[in-house]
Amino acid sequence: MIKTDVLVIGAGPVGLFAVHQLGIIGLKAEVVDNLDKAGGQCIELYPDKPIYDIPAIPECTGETLTKSLLEQIKPFKANIHLGERVQEIKKESNNWKITTSKNKVFISPNVIIAGGVGSFEPRKFSVNGAEKFENKGVHYSIKDKNLFKKKKVCIFGGGDSALDWAIELSKISEVTLIHRRNEFRGAQHSSDLVKKLEKENKIKIKTPFQIDSINGKDKVTSIVIKGEDNKKEEINTDYVLGFFGLIMKLGPIAEWGLNLDKKTIPVNTENFQTNKEGIFAIGDICSYPGKLKLILSGFHEGALSARACFKLARPNEKYRFEFTTTSKSMQERLGVKKSD
Repeated sequence: MIKTDVLVIGAGPVGLFAVHQLGIIGLKAEVVDNLDKAGGQCIELYPDKPIYDIPAIPECTGETLTKSLLEQIKPFKANIHLGERVQEIKKESNNWKITTSKNKVFISPNVIIAGGVGSFEPRKFSVNGAEKFENKGVHYSIKDKNLFKKKKVCIFGGGDSALDWAIELSKISEVTLIHRRNEFRGAQHSSDLVKKLEKENKIKIKTPFQIDSINGKDKVTSIVIKGEDNKKEEINTDYVLGFFGLIMKLGPIAEWGLNLDKKTIPVNTENFQTNKEGIFAIGDICSYPGKLKLILSGFHEGALSARACFKLARPNEKYRFEFTTTSKSMQERLGVKKSD
C-alpha cells in the first residue's frame, strides 16, 4: 500500500506538468500510466513530429518535450508506475483507495485524471494470422525508426501517420506505401511529397490495394495484396506497418461513478474538479465550455487542480500563493542553489 498526497493517472505532458505544480507547493505525487513509457500520445503517436504551440518553445518534438518535463520534475522524485492501469477507485473515509491492474494499492485524498483520451489502441489488420506476427514484423506504431534501417518496409494507410512515416523511413529503408484508395487523405503537402519521392524512385506506391495475407514462419517474410479487380500481388518484406487510426476507449474510467459527456469528464473551471470531491480531470479527458484540446490548456488546468489538491492533502494548513522567482521554500524544493 502506497500513501501519497495525490495520485496522477497519466504520464503524458499534462500529467507530468501537474507533478511539477504539485511538487513546488510541497505535495508528493505518484503517477500511473498503462503505457510502457512516459509521454502519452506525444510519444506513442508522434515522437518525431514537430509541435509548434508550446509557449516559449518555437518548435519541439513529442520526445524532446517529454524529456524536458521529466527533467523538470526530477527534484520531486515522483515514482512513475508504467505498464499498469488504474482499475478501481473507491472512497474510504477521507481518502480514495486506488487499485491498479497489477494489484498495487494507493491511498490518497486526491486523484488527478490526466488520461488523455482514455485508453487507446490501434486499429489492426483484420486478415487471419496478423496477430501472431505482432512485434515479429507487424507493428502499429514506431518507437525506434532505426529498427527499420536498410530493411524492406510495407506501410499501409492513407492518413498523416502513414504518409509522414513513409517519408521519414524512405531516408533509411526500402519503402512501399499501400492504400486502399487512389487518393491519400493526409495533408496535401505530405501527399505531394510521397508522389515526388515515387518519381525519384525513393518510395513505391501501390493503390488501390488492400492486404490479403501476411506470410512467414517465425517472422514476416512477405505479404500478398489484392486490387479492386481481385488481382493479387506478392511483395517480399521485412516489416509491415499499419496506420489506420486509433480506437478510443474510456476503459475503467467509465466505472468510477463520474459524470461523463461523450467520453469526456465534465469539470468546473475553478479547479477542474469532477462531480466527486478530490477527483480532478485535466487535459483532453476533461470538458467544459470553451475547452481547447491543447497541451498549453492542460498545463493551466494542472496548475489550478494542484492548488485545489493542497486543501484536501493539508486540511489544517492554509495555502499561500507564491512565485518561484521569490519563494525560498519553492526554490528549496526545486533544488535551486543559492548564489553567494
